[in-house]
Amino acid sequence: MSDSHFIHFKSSIEGVALQEKFTFPFSYQPHPLAELAADEVQQELKKSYSGKEISGKMYGVLIVQNEQNELGYLVAFSGQEETDAHAIPFVPPLFNRLEAEGFFRKGEEELLAMNKRAAELEIDPHFLELKKQLNEEKAKADTDLEHRQRLKHKAKMDRKRQRENAQATLTGDEINLLQKKLEQESIAHHYEYRDLLTDWRERIALIQEQVDQYSDEINQLKWQRKVKSADLQQQLFNQYHFLNKYGEKKNVTQIFEDYGTPPAGAGDCAAPKLLQYAFRNNFKPICMAEFWWGKTPKAELRKEGRFYPACSGKCKPILAHMLHGMDLDDDPLLNYKADDKEIEQLYEDEHLLVIHKPSGLLTAPSRLIKDSVYSRMQTKYPDADGPLVAHRLDKLTSGLMIIAKSKSVYVDIQDQFMARTISKRYVALLDGLVQGKNGEIHLPLAVDENNRPMQKVCYEKGRTAKTLWKVIESNAHKTLIQFTPITGRTHQLRVHAAHPDGLNTPIVGDKLYGKEADRLKLHAAYLRFVHPVTQKKMEFNLEPPFGL
Repeated sequence: MSDSHFIHFKSSIEGVALQEKFTFPFSYQPHPLAELAADEVQQELKKSYSGKEISGKMYGVLIVQNEQNELGYLVAFSGQEETDAHAIPFVPPLFNRLEAEGFFRKGEEELLAMNKRAAELEIDPHFLELKKQLNEEKAKADTDLEHRQRLKHKAKMDRKRQRENAQATLTGDEINLLQKKLEQESIAHHYEYRDLLTDWRERIALIQEQVDQYSDEINQLKWQRKVKSADLQQQLFNQYHFLNKYGEKKNVTQIFEDYGTPPAGAGDCAAPKLLQYAFRNNFKPICMAEFWWGKTPKAELRKEGRFYPACSGKCKPILAHMLHGMDLDDDPLLNYKADDKEIEQLYEDEHLLVIHKPSGLLTAPSRLIKDSVYSRMQTKYPDADGPLVAHRLDKLTSGLMIIAKSKSVYVDIQDQFMARTISKRYVALLDGLVQGKNGEIHLPLAVDENNRPMQKVCYEKGRTAKTLWKVIESNAHKTLIQFTPITGRTHQLRVHAAHPDGLNTPIVGDKLYGKEADRLKLHAAYLRFVHPVTQKKMEFNLEPPFGL
């Protein structure tokens, strides 16, 4: 019996060799079969996309071999939709949380009802009037009590003067009579103030009690909603059981046991859906690829038709289980070698160095990779007491770097960076034509939690990022540009170049935000700073190893 989700290639695949290992999903070049399948899917998407969608989404294709040894592919998209009526036979989700009569939908309806009731209470006219009355009564009480306190203080000062005058003008018996009279007056004032305070407190308490009745119900609803939401999410996670080639099952909670709380939507991405369907229906996975189709979200950098790795936040733990035991392509991070990357020394004295860092060499060691500018400098200068690397360049960026030989020099250079008195300029080759000759880019940046190490534009939580730019020259297809970063955020120049609200033209070779090439064409070309010891102005220019 044929499987409706198994799609035969429309185009000829004769002569296309199969790859020996399965795709490493977090860094890959799509296999020709995956590219062909993606192209066929995109042709169908062109027919069904209206252009009125709020946003596009990630799609995935998985090349598989069925039990008859036929090659075909499966298709999935990330997320879930209300309808399953599609022209493309997408594989089903692991669990349909949108089923009308399912527990999740019913639970969502309960949560919505709680939200609605809490919102209604918060804007209830009687509640708002009570809060207004409460604030007014408290203000009146403060004014009245403050006035009475001033009168009380004035009377106290008057009694003090009377006592002082009595010492000079009255006899002993007269003084004693006056003293008793003044003490009685003081006691009377004290009780008057206490009675007034008690009266105000009682009046305010009556209103506060009514306000609290509303507030308590609102807070109770919010607490119940929080508990219900957590329980509902946990119940949902327990419905997602992921298979691997051995038929072993794990649910979301088990998979994320060592990673913390599972993110919402874990299990609804394209890659887990495809592998689950393949394992469940005895298809042999050959290779896969994921691409974006449709409108791009404002915050993220996604280009229609471009291939992207699986997300790290949701999919990395899940795919670690699902791909267990499969022979995968090599992880580029584990095969990192920079033996051929030579550091060129441009200046040195007893206090610091200025070097040319080559593209492809890390600035500082990572958890998996030790070879870096820092480790090499540490080997070369074992007696240096400073952190050595005074600032950073991305692994794929080449150019000028300062190396500090002592802690005091490092601190001084850091202070100059913090004060923004160090001048830095970069040269980049952009993959397209830029409109205009110069300008400024202001786009706040934050880490994309689900797609580390990618950054995204975020106006709510992002850190301010400012870049000045000026076109150096251009031809029909490329633009050589100068960047002056005013701030120094992670991937700032790369995002500001690629984002639609920036230059909308990615840097050549930027495989995260553009297209892969022989290298990232980004180069730290100019550096000016004050020598921490000699106080001389130091200036360096280094031409990029690329051009138009």
